[in-house]
Amino acid sequence: MASRKAAKGKAAAKRTQRGSSNVFSMFEQSQIQEFKEAFSCIDQDRDGIINKSDLKETYAQLGKLNVKDEELEEMLKEGKGPINFTVFLTLFGEKLNGTDPEDTILQAFKLFDPHGTGLVKKDEFRRLLLTQADKFTEDEVEQAFSVAPIDVAGNIDYKSLCYIITHGDEKEES
Repeated sequence: MASRKAAKGKAAAKRTQRGSSNVFSMFEQSQIQEFKEAFSCIDQDRDGIINKSDLKETYAQLGKLNVKDEELEEMLKEGKGPINFTVFLTLFGEKLNGTDPEDTILQAFKLFDPHGTGLVKKDEFRRLLLTQADKFTEDEVEQAFSVAPIDVAGNIDYKSLCYIITHGDEKEES
């Protein structure tokens, strides 16, 4: 039974590593070092994982003694598992880049793709961006479409666009 738990733990760690392996390319080396220092300050017991007692102690050092356990647990849930340095960096990358995780953005696009083609019509999407919720300006729509992979039929490959949104427009080197 213990070996099964260890195998599950290793598999989860590999998924976390795979899912966030590109996070280090989002920052300059000096920024990564600053995040590492911040992580070390929060990781009070120096076990490589930020847990509830680490957060509580960090808050206490900052003079906030009455932090509710529910608040701390909500913070920890954002990591979707143990918060090691890579997860910590990923969380900050998402917050600093102002984007949701890639799977969240994909789910949003799927609402406009009921047949699961991986494509949305550019003209229809433009109309929605200009008229719904947080309305885009024409300039903002043009800026968004300038990086969007659009085929000759006027379809946006939203899976590729989600990758660009969350990882940047990385052109393959040839």
